[in-house]
Parts: sequence; C-alpha cells; structure tokens
Amino acid sequence: MNIRVGILTAPHISLHRNDDGTTTLHGVRIGIGFHWDRLEDQVFEGQIDILHNADGTQTAVNTIDIEDYLTSVISSEMATTAPMELLKAHAVISRSWAMRAIGHTDHVGFDVCADDHCQRYEGILRRNERAIEAVRATAHEVLRYGDTICDCRYHKCCGGRTEVWSTCWEDIDVPYIRSVECPYCDPKRPHAALANSLNDYDQETQNYHDWQVTYTARELGDIVRRKSGIDFGDIVDLIPLRRGASGRIYELQIVGTKRTEIIGKELRIRQYLSPTCLYSSWFEISKLSTFNFQPSTFTLTGHGWGHGAGLCQIGAAVMASEGATYRDILTYYYPGTALLQS
Repeated sequence: MNIRVGILTAPHISLHRNDDGTTTLHGVRIGIGFHWDRLEDQVFEGQIDILHNADGTQTAVNTIDIEDYLTSVISSEMATTAPMELLKAHAVISRSWAMRAIGHTDHVGFDVCADDHCQRYEGILRRNERAIEAVRATAHEVLRYGDTICDCRYHKCCGGRTEVWSTCWEDIDVPYIRSVECPYCDPKRPHAALANSLNDYDQETQNYHDWQVTYTARELGDIVRRKSGIDFGDIVDLIPLRRGASGRIYELQIVGTKRTEIIGKELRIRQYLSPTCLYSSWFEISKLSTFNFQPSTFTLTGHGWGHGAGLCQIGAAVMASEGATYRDILTYYYPGTALLQS
C-alpha cells in the first residue's frame, strides 16, 4: 500500500535529484507554529512530484510504500536509539493512524502532511537499521477496537495523566482514548532512557512535565491579538470554564478591557496564549494585581507537552526501559484494543 505525503508548500520548491535515486528537498519547515519551528534540508526515497496550486504555490508530494514511510516516521517522532519496544509500539500506532487517515483527511492532492499536524515524517537522514527492524518486527500489525482500526493519537508528555478525545477534538466518546494515570513521565522517576529517546531538537525543550510562564496584562493582550486577530485590549482575566479528565482546559473565557470571548478547544487555547504555542492547556492561573485591583501579571503553571490523548511518548520510553513490551505499552495507553494483522 502506498501513501502520498505532502512535504512542504512554498512559492517555489528547491530540490535536487541525487545519483542514488533519492531526492533532497531544501528549506523544509518543521514544527510549524510550535516552539521548535525551523527549516531543514531533508532527503526522501520514493517518487517526488511537484503540484502546482491555484494560488501560485507549489507542493512537494512523496509517494512511498507505507512500511517504508513508517521507518522514517518513527525515527522522526523519536530517536532510533530509544528502547526497541517503544519503537515497535510507535510503528503499530503510526501504521494504524496512517491507515485510518488515507482518504479521510482534509488535505488536497495528498493523504497526510509531514509535520505535527499529522505525524512527523522527516525523510531518511534520521533513519537507521533499528527503525527498519522495529517496522519489520511489527509488519502489518495494527490496533483494532472491535472491527475498527484505531485512530491512535499520541503526544510527547502527558504530565501525569492522559486526556480523553472530546477535550481535544470532536465532542464524541472514543472508547480506547481514555484518561489513564501515567507515572512514567514524572521527572522524579529515573529517566535513563530519555537521553537516547528524544531527537536533537526535542532535547532543546526543558521542563516539559512541569512548566511556568509569566506575562504582563499588556504583553498577554498583544500576544492574543497577534495570534487570534481579536483585540481584547489589556487582559483583565482568564477564566477556565471546562476542563478535561487530566485537567486540560478546553473552554476558556478571555476577559479584556475591550472585549470578552470564550475560546476552545485545547490547541486554540495553547496557540492564543503564547508567542509560539503553550506546552499544553493543563495549567493553573495566578494573577498579581496592582493598587486599583487590575491584574498586572498572569502566571500560568502547567503540566505536560502536547494534547495529552493516547500514548505518552516519554512515558512509553520509560516503560520500555523498565521492561515493558510493546504489547504492554499499547494495552496501557489504549485500553480495550487488540493487536491484529491489517
């Protein structure tokens, strides 16, 4: 089975066809809108086509066998020096997600994109024999719930408890995306595996389990205006209205000197309250007020990195380092599922 992956869209695609049959794409943007946003040169196997879009831009699309695609996905999402049982678990959930996604996304001209909006796919430069071994060892295995292949969402660090589907996406109950306690990503637990499990730019992110940011009311108003396009004026209050099972906020009232609005879900909250994107929407809010009782600063004290639903990548890495098999990991983070051949 082939999958078509949209690598990048730009006014002009810069590429080089290499003598070994691979293609180098220059200036590929990764981490779009997140705090690790940057450009890379990436190398791809398979067919690269250039689509010409109605707005004058171009899109580079890679057509590749889904099993070869997975070897690059799991080595882009986590380092290939991570525990093998984590890599196997990731091969299964990434395969399951991709098979569900083909033909069912809102992308035009390709099945999935190559960045965090779908799942990371950064070519072959990070890939090695361990990634290939993990994919081969789990060949064609997918997670099913009943007769359905699972939509296996995952994130970097849950912060202590995973989240349910409806906090992050549609207001529905997905029975295998439940909130489970996750002590494994706690920094107080020995993390011998983590130095080998995170890719280079992910290691730049510090204090992702427990974090804190502080803004003045005016700074926060400027950030929200720039990110949302809405002029609230200075921010007067942030009021969590609804939280998910882990504590992540998915409905937040923003009160400004000019306007009040309710926003959600969790990703929009994270995007509006940061120059890039908050690590998560699981946070508490404290205010320091001035003499006239107007808040002068807002401090957000939070937990976790990512939406929190499904598999916690850092927790799973620690589970694997402590002896859990990939089957144990999948059962823990996706309760009620079965591992079957596709």
